[in-house]
Amino acid sequence: MLKSKDRKEYMTDRPITLTRDANIFTAIHVLLVNKVSGVTIVDEEQNLLGVLSEVDCLRAILDGSYYGVANGTVGDYMTTNVETISPEVSIADVASALVSGDRRRLPVVENGKFVGQFSVRSILKAVKDFNVPTDETEKTA
Repeated sequence: MLKSKDRKEYMTDRPITLTRDANIFTAIHVLLVNKVSGVTIVDEEQNLLGVLSEVDCLRAILDGSYYGVANGTVGDYMTTNVETISPEVSIADVASALVSGDRRRLPVVENGKFVGQFSVRSILKAVKDFNVPTDETEKTA
């Protein structure tokens, strides 16, 4: 079932990104305004540097309250040891990687550059689309 879906149709090719020097409170604002649980951190050449999640932001807030300085950059709190995935993998392989790694998103890297991401939501949409046609009341992601 999942092997027959066109994976690139479900890859987010323009996910929200930030740079490592962005202020942590700017990052929190970006997460809240865009209603996402994390963002990808890249440099000017679209090289993947890491990811910043809501939990990373909470860590920054707790560190700030403990040390009396609630500040810092995304680079201070982002996760840098990030598993990536190729855009050529099947939807089933993406789903398996998300579940086995207990993560919500996987950055997609091609020729060393960040080109998009798969998320739990995008995989759920692929499964839903395979089984249930879209109706006019459904919001697009």
